[in-house]
Amino acid sequence: MKNQEIKKNPEFLAYVLKLTGDIELHEALQISLNQINELDITQLKRIGLKTYEKDKWTIHKILQHLIDWERIWCFRAIIFARGEGATPDAHDQEIMGKNSNADELSIEQLVNELLAVRQSTIMMFESFNEKMLETSCVFFEYEMPLHSIGLTIAAHQIHHFNVIQERYLPLDDQSLS
Repeated sequence: MKNQEIKKNPEFLAYVLKLTGDIELHEALQISLNQINELDITQLKRIGLKTYEKDKWTIHKILQHLIDWERIWCFRAIIFARGEGATPDAHDQEIMGKNSNADELSIEQLVNELLAVRQSTIMMFESFNEKMLETSCVFFEYEMPLHSIGLTIAAHQIHHFNVIQERYLPLDDQSLS
């Protein structure tokens, strides 16, 4: 199913579609998995816990945020795919970030966990049939087909990897030489 087939489009989905482009869900998730594999662990370790601005998250917290929110989106996808009917509650990313222990974890550990979560996400979405993927998911002010949740996961990563690229990689002392 192509992105153009999305019928009900919450405003944030326009950004999702801009980031993922006109590709199939499986391809978007596979590309995102490849991008995780391509992370330069050595460079991320050199940056360590530096931030580009006071009170911004470290790369560790950004990776933990991606892991946490992917799990939340997958929970929402399961609820809708299985016809459970309950509307998932909202979650506060700032509270979750503040209460994470991401800065105590190694970059390798976080990247490996993100890889495992993404592989699990891919398998979950591959297990859904077309009817499930077209299920209308309604929560908060949003309504979208289930497959858009998978695209949101891929776009969320693209967004944060762009932030890392633009704002954190310049903090690498070795990239300045």
